[in-house]
Amino acid sequence: MRRPERTSHEEARVAETLKKGSRVTGAARDKLAADLKKKYDSGASIRALAEETGRSYGFVHRMLSESGVTLRGRGGATRGKKAAG
Repeated sequence: MRRPERTSHEEARVAETLKKGSRVTGAARDKLAADLKKKYDSGASIRALAEETGRSYGFVHRMLSESGVTLRGRGGATRGKKAAG
């Protein structure tokens, strides 16, 4: 009996190399930073990324900062223009 998969193969592989508290260095760190940057730029929140990877909010925040991402303000992604009023 096969149990349903909760994540894609890619996410499972990334999560496997990122056991909570394990040190992430070298190429694995670069790959993780690139993946986090891409997802964050697509609108994912730091909290969502932290939960997805099994890492802390602070870890994800630091990885994004190190990779040169311009962090959004509090309140999430804002889309479009404000209504004139």
